[in-house]
Amino acid sequence: MQETAVPSAPPTPPVSLAALLSRDDLGLRQITGPPAGEVTIHGAHTSEMSDPYPYLLGGELLLTAGVHIPEAAGRPGSFDFDGYVARIVAAGGAALGFGVAPVHDTVPTGLVAACEQHGLPLVEVPPRTTFSGVARAVWQLMARARLSELRRITEAQQGLAAAASRPDPVPSVLRRLAGRLEGRAVLYGPEGAEIAAAGREPGDEVRRALAELARFVTGHPSSTATDTVAGTRLAAYALGPGRGFVLGVAAPHRESGDHTIASVAAVLLSLLTGEHQSGTGAARSSALVRLLLGARREEVAPLLGGGEGDGAVTRWYVVHARPDTGAPDAVSASALGAALGSPLVDAADDVVRVLVPAPPQAEGGGGVRPERDGGVRPEAGAAAPRKPPAGSGPAGSGPAGSGPAAQPGWTLGVSAPVAPAEWPAADAQAARALARARATRSALVRHAERPGFADLVPPGEAEAHARALLAPIGGVPALAETLRAWLSLHGSWDRTAVALSVHRNTVRQRIARCAALLGADLDDPDVRMELWFALRHLRG
Repeated sequence: MQETAVPSAPPTPPVSLAALLSRDDLGLRQITGPPAGEVTIHGAHTSEMSDPYPYLLGGELLLTAGVHIPEAAGRPGSFDFDGYVARIVAAGGAALGFGVAPVHDTVPTGLVAACEQHGLPLVEVPPRTTFSGVARAVWQLMARARLSELRRITEAQQGLAAAASRPDPVPSVLRRLAGRLEGRAVLYGPEGAEIAAAGREPGDEVRRALAELARFVTGHPSSTATDTVAGTRLAAYALGPGRGFVLGVAAPHRESGDHTIASVAAVLLSLLTGEHQSGTGAARSSALVRLLLGARREEVAPLLGGGEGDGAVTRWYVVHARPDTGAPDAVSASALGAALGSPLVDAADDVVRVLVPAPPQAEGGGGVRPERDGGVRPEAGAAAPRKPPAGSGPAGSGPAGSGPAAQPGWTLGVSAPVAPAEWPAADAQAARALARARATRSALVRHAERPGFADLVPPGEAEAHARALLAPIGGVPALAETLRAWLSLHGSWDRTAVALSVHRNTVRQRIARCAALLGADLDDPDVRMELWFALRHLRG
């Protein structure tokens, strides 16, 4: 039967009963039931109820001391061991652990017979071992299994990302996925035909069922579906809405993290098939070749697609982004680019850079504009809320004409919309906006520009004055950088330290050094204003 409900994250892997029995400190002994290596446990639960069925979720090692058995208290009457064990099996219990002492000296023979009849593993718990100790051992084993599974998933993600960067990315991803899952991986086209495949060839029945499952996900709202045929686990993943490409997977067994691994492959193949279908990959390759051969940025920008207005010069945003946790990888960077509406992504070090085409509303000359001298104005935009604002712009954008919107799990700095010739200046704008966003713990900061008194001073004279004023610290880039960040953050030591990724005492020392070399009182607002003016007009 086809199933469309798939967990969004890999569950905690179960542990083998054999692993629990191998713990010498517990001294457990299996009395009857299937081999311990064939029994998996999802948890441990203690109950002295005569009917534990309502309290079990399935997969537990049920622990009991037999308090509920009448003979234990010296009362007459027989106990229905068969009914008791049958209810445990009906609830999905994985095994029964019976504690010897303080109630029973031995495991009741009736219980042994009932467990043997129903095929329920029965484990004797010695007097020296507490039930809490058994439960703790189960959770420890599950934690180790979880860590091992996460490592396996991480290694698989890295391998799939590396495969996607090869000259033959689609076959490479399929081969890597099939090897990881020890099965078959197939890419189906919009018409349902096999485009590429890797791994062990399954039987005709499994092959037909996998193709049928692929057709199922293309005709239903759900993007994933699973099935089991002839003992083989099948799964199908639709690669993007409405495109018709499907990833099919057939494996003889399915571990808890296999869905996550296959989902990563599906994301990568979705990006790769998206390029193949739209033809933009070839255009971007052509743009790269032309740049390397000396063409100007504004000449190759039309090949990158998007952002073209009615006869106006195409404008673009540069976005710098850092994940809120961990370091960015190729998959998360590509996903961010897709959310912002651009495939032009560069994941270098700990910052992801995305070149995003500006919608027509941002190209009409209104709102923000680039500075004439190519300098960077202070980020005056308000911090964006953590929830992306709603608007009428394209996917990944805020309100119409406002540019890229905040993305969950990321901190973003966004430049002003600029022409291709001004991309380097926009790159610097985005970097400073990101530094400010991190310092203020905001989801997004935009570089905002507006006319001011500084525009009344000719750029050449402003630069000459800036060089003369800042000459004492000009030979130490770290001092000028720290002074700029400190002034932009209103003299906050802590936020400046966060923006520069240094200790707050380092900020204090550098600012004190600046004050001494410049011979200036940095507590004077007039001095701060003049230094800020100079820093904004100082190039290189």
